Amino acid sequence: MSTIEHGSSEEQSKICSLVDMITRQLVDNPEQLEIRESVDEESCLIEISVAPDDVGKIIGRHGRIIKSIRALARAAATSSGLGQVDVEIVS
Repeated sequence: MSTIEHGSSEEQSKICSLVDMITRQLVDNPEQLEIRESVDEESCLIEISVAPDDVGKIIGRHGRIIKSIRALARAAATSSGLGQVDVEIVS
């Protein structure tokens, strides 16, 4: 089952939803996609958990896809006036 756990702010929830939308299009098993968000005063951490077969699709060649996802999340956070945002893949 696919789940999204949002933090406190509506803007942070939008960034988490953006990451979910992007990653959902990349994986073969979207039902195993989980997006979690951890928030403190200065930063936000978005954790992506996918099926083992889909990890390479999220990382991409030489890490290009995950770098792009991180860049989009950081750009969205900057334009919303939020603090630092980081996106990580967890196993």
